Amino acid sequence: MDSQTRDIDAQAHDEKNIAFYGDEKALSSSPAESVDEVTWTPEEEKRLVRKIDCLVMPLLILAFFALQLDRGNIGNALTDFFMEDVGITQNQFNVGQQLLSLGIVIWEIPMMMVLYRLGPSIWLSAQIFTWGLVATFQAFQHGYGPYLATRFLLGTCESGFIPAGFYTITRWYKRDETSKRFSIFFLGNMTVQALGGDIAYGVLHMRGVAGLTGWQWLFIIEGMITIVVGVIFFITFPKGPDHPVSLTKIRWFTEHESRILVQRVLNDDPTKRPTSKNVTKAELKRTLTNWRLLPHIILTICGLSPCSTLLSYGPTLVAGLGYGRLEANAMVSIGPWCMVVLNVIWGLTADKIGVRGPVMLVGMFFWWIFLIGNRIVVFDPDQTTRFALLIVAYMWSQIWHPINGSWMAMNAKSAGERSITLAIMIMSANSGGIIGSQYFRAGDAPLYEFGWTLIVAMVSVAFVCTIWANVQYWVLNRREAKKGSDLRYVQ
Repeated sequence: MDSQTRDIDAQAHDEKNIAFYGDEKALSSSPAESVDEVTWTPEEEKRLVRKIDCLVMPLLILAFFALQLDRGNIGNALTDFFMEDVGITQNQFNVGQQLLSLGIVIWEIPMMMVLYRLGPSIWLSAQIFTWGLVATFQAFQHGYGPYLATRFLLGTCESGFIPAGFYTITRWYKRDETSKRFSIFFLGNMTVQALGGDIAYGVLHMRGVAGLTGWQWLFIIEGMITIVVGVIFFITFPKGPDHPVSLTKIRWFTEHESRILVQRVLNDDPTKRPTSKNVTKAELKRTLTNWRLLPHIILTICGLSPCSTLLSYGPTLVAGLGYGRLEANAMVSIGPWCMVVLNVIWGLTADKIGVRGPVMLVGMFFWWIFLIGNRIVVFDPDQTTRFALLIVAYMWSQIWHPINGSWMAMNAKSAGERSITLAIMIMSANSGGIIGSQYFRAGDAPLYEFGWTLIVAMVSVAFVCTIWANVQYWVLNRREAKKGSDLRYVQ
């Protein structure tokens, strides 16, 4: 065990025959070969990790791509007269965006508890297919009521997916492998933010085809893509390391490989051995009363709140600088493409140097600085300067977020606590979305001076809380060291 290993309850070592991640069949029987007897070479382990990278990660990334495609395309729809066609105002549009985030917040923990019970292959397949249907049929909404209902329903169907993806990654990978995989998982999100504008630029030109608007075609096409992704996920995604077989009976790893996959993760972190198929009341209570999560929660809410604003209004902001209405969708994608690269670099760096907090703090600092720059140039007549600062700020907007997730997950004490912790993180992110949906209001248009001021204030709070989280674990580890305890928190 390295210095970052958490103190493990003695009972975890006595449960050799409890199946990894609660597979019902495995829970009722012990494996033919004890996991303690499994041996493997470093080359064999590397080959298995590459196999996971080529199977599990692409499917999770593809599903995240579909989620963000359906969640974020409404920002592109705004440039095709979405509000005028549906019959809503800008402030009413903001309320709908809040309801999408609210649906996620309300159902995040319940959805994670279902996921913990059923496993990702069943639950995530059903989720992807369901929100794909909602995303497709939102093309036919008209009026304020249907708009609100559609956004809330989409958020409800999408709730739980992101923490479920994080949690699934922790099931397959060791601790020093997770930060880079969390960041790679977010490529699904960030690639859509980059590619979505380019896709929208082409699809929105279909206005008039079959009597539909461009934004209707955008919802239909991208919703159908999600349904196809759901089918692919159902056919191919393995149930877990202990039972690497898909719902369609496709087996991806041998019995021996499966034992290696389980044991290598448990050797690295025995807290990942669950003691039940359900999250226990004790785990739920311990997570909800964990004061160490407080800075993580606040920084996530405040730091991510502007992201929903940029996602919804990015193309509109660029068009407001004097660029073409449809061209703005493609132009705003420059920032997300750069963010994709930075995101991978940040995740690799965190795992390479073995710390999360300082790496995350640097990313948050640049996000904060460039948002201040955007506020300063609100009245600058130079549209090139304003566009450049908007794009650079976009680059740094979310690269710290996956590292925050891995940081929180690595300090959880059990598998159940880890699942609820990740749900809380995404609830915090979407609480930020509820707030951020109201930053840009009609009365503040088109420069949004007050909105940019609020954004800078919120990210300033996030920056301070990031420092708080770093100091918190440093102090706690010093206290434990003075007591002679082996307990260490990941920094």
